[in-house]
Amino acid sequence: MRRLDKSIEALVNSYDSYGLVNHSGGGLPSRESIEDIISSLDELLFPGFWEKGELDHHNLRLITGEKANHLARELIREVEKSIGFAIRQGRKLDEISRDYGGSHGGCRAAAELVVEDFFEEIPKILAALALDMEAAFRGDPAAKSTAEVILSYPGFQAIVVHRLAHFFWTRQVPLIPRMMSEFVHSRTGIDIHPGAQIGESFFIDHGTGVVIGETTVIGKDVKLYQGVTLGALSVRKEEADKKRHPTIEDGVTIYANATILGGQTVIGRGSILGGSVWITESVPPDSTVYIRAGDLVIKPRK
Repeated sequence: MRRLDKSIEALVNSYDSYGLVNHSGGGLPSRESIEDIISSLDELLFPGFWEKGELDHHNLRLITGEKANHLARELIREVEKSIGFAIRQGRKLDEISRDYGGSHGGCRAAAELVVEDFFEEIPKILAALALDMEAAFRGDPAAKSTAEVILSYPGFQAIVVHRLAHFFWTRQVPLIPRMMSEFVHSRTGIDIHPGAQIGESFFIDHGTGVVIGETTVIGKDVKLYQGVTLGALSVRKEEADKKRHPTIEDGVTIYANATILGGQTVIGRGSILGGSVWITESVPPDSTVYIRAGDLVIKPRK
C-alpha cells in the first residue's frame, strides 16, 4: 500500500496548490440541507400534494405552523452560514447589518431577519405561482388538470424554485440562491439564474435546455418552449455588473431552440419568435420572427 500512501500525500499537496479546500474557518451551506429545505417548501406551498400520507384538513393550521417553524429553524442555520461566509470573504458586519434590516446582533440575528422577511413574502410568492400554474394549464392542451401541472410539469417546478431563490438573491444572501437554482436545474434541465426578473403568468413548455441568464427581464404572460436561450453576447468578467441579457416584454411567445442575446436586446410585447431563430437586436412589438430559406424574417403580426 506504499503507492496509496504516496497518492494520498500527492492529493493533500494538490489541495494547497489549487486552493480546493475550504480554508475560510467556518461552515458552508449544506447541499443536502438546501435540497431538504426545497422539499419542505414544496409541502408548505402546496399542502396535500407532496406528503407521503394524507393531509388532515381539519388540522391544517396546526400542521402548517409545525412545518413553518421547523423550516424556519433550518433556513436560519443555512442563511447564517452564508452570511458568515460573506464576512470571511471581506464584507463588513456593519454592511451586512444594514443590508439585512439594521440588525447589530451578528450573523445569527441577520439570518433571523432574512428568514422572517422570507416568510412574510411567501403569500405573495404563492399568488404569483397560482398565476404561473393557470398559465401552464391554459397554455398546454395536454394538461388535464392543475394538479397535473403541480405534480409533473418541469417548467412549473423550475419557476417555483426560481421565485423562492430570487427572494434570497434580492437580499444578497450568498451561495444559497445559486444552490437552489442548480438543484432544480439538475432535476429539470432548466437553468434559471436566481437574479433573473420574471413577471407573473410565466410558462415554460417541455423545458429541457432552457437557459435564462442573470440580468434577464421577463414581463407578464410570457411563454417559452424547450431549448430557448436568453443569454449574453459577451461573457467577459469585467462586464459582470452590467445588464448582459435580454428583456422580454409582456405577451411574448418564443418557440423551441430560439436564441436571444444581449443586454440591449428587447423583444417587443406581443411578439412571436419562431423556432431556432438567432436574435441579437431588438424586435418591435407585435412582430412575427421566423427563418425562411435561411434568412431571418421580421414582420408585423396581422
